[in-house]
Amino acid sequence: MFDFDKVTDRRNTNSLKYDFSAQRGIPDDVLPLWVADMDFPSAPSVIQALEQAVTHGIFGYSQGGQGYFTPLLAWYRSRFGWEPRPEWLVNTPGVVFAVCMAIRAFTEPGDAVLIQRPVYYPFSSSIEDNDRCLINSPLTYTGGRYEMDLEDFERKIVDEQVKLFILCSPHNPVGRVWREEELLAVGEICRRHGVLVLADEIHADFVFAPNRHHIFAGLRPEFEDFTITCTAPSKTFNLAGLQISNIFIPNEQLRQHFCREIAKTGYDEPSRMGLIASAAAYAGGGEWFDALLGYLEGNRDYVRSELARRIPEIRLVEPEGTYLLWLDCRALGFDERGLTDFIVNRAKLWLDEGTLFGPEGSGFERVNIACPRATLAQALDRLERACRG
Repeated sequence: MFDFDKVTDRRNTNSLKYDFSAQRGIPDDVLPLWVADMDFPSAPSVIQALEQAVTHGIFGYSQGGQGYFTPLLAWYRSRFGWEPRPEWLVNTPGVVFAVCMAIRAFTEPGDAVLIQRPVYYPFSSSIEDNDRCLINSPLTYTGGRYEMDLEDFERKIVDEQVKLFILCSPHNPVGRVWREEELLAVGEICRRHGVLVLADEIHADFVFAPNRHHIFAGLRPEFEDFTITCTAPSKTFNLAGLQISNIFIPNEQLRQHFCREIAKTGYDEPSRMGLIASAAAYAGGGEWFDALLGYLEGNRDYVRSELARRIPEIRLVEPEGTYLLWLDCRALGFDERGLTDFIVNRAKLWLDEGTLFGPEGSGFERVNIACPRATLAQALDRLERACRG
């Protein structure tokens, strides 16, 4: 019913992934599998709703009302058993924007903000660009699996007087879907020491069975009081360019602080097209998304088997969620510069270097598999030729 094998030409569409390699110092003949948008058209319900809006022809100031919130609530209730309230919702143009606003709203210059590297690299720049102190409690990697070091986590919070923790759940780039007991332990540590939690749950929908995503704020009623939950349809339905995110803040005082910080930027009404697309996605995109998730699971399995069969030097860190694979390339024997040269100039691929996510990512590469399988086959062919060459 949904043809995810169809290759859509994205060149000459102002695509960051396909049209700006030269500006970023990358050769034009690379195959891009880096930035985390998908090479699939969005759900039919989204496209139909946007077409109707274009035909209407008026694109004035807009805000989301009950008609916008109702499908969001239905999505989170049916898929996660979570029931956010309408007054909790704040729209922002993106999750990274919300991260920066939270940093500015809830901490002062010089305050400590904690992350768990290797992790989504805008977290680091958002902290440092806003003159806060970045504290890292690195994930541990043993036996091909990443875990939280909870002893180090709590010690860093106490020793550095951490004010805010940015939780990446599911985790980008290592693909962990945190277990309930892990999140409860983190929540109790943060509650005990008065640390606010900003939970980036943008990849929540991309979870492979038998794993299950747990909304952090929904684990215990008391967690709601110190949690800012960041969600968006941008990953789930490939809507990143429409600039719409849904930030849930149950604590009224925190929500007011957050909104005051947004007001300082001059940002006001969200994108009309983003509102329309988001509501249509959550209302009518479920069947499309379920088919997409199955296709991505097939892509994951394909990469795993092809690496084992053809390029055993590169090891897949088994993903529990997201459509971003974390590849352990350390057996190739390159230093950081050598690995970049190998991937870009020999394999002719554009991936995300592991060190973007922190020094703990040295020797790793992140690959976006949200593309037709033919694209992955081409990438693996290039990678194999480079290895054998």
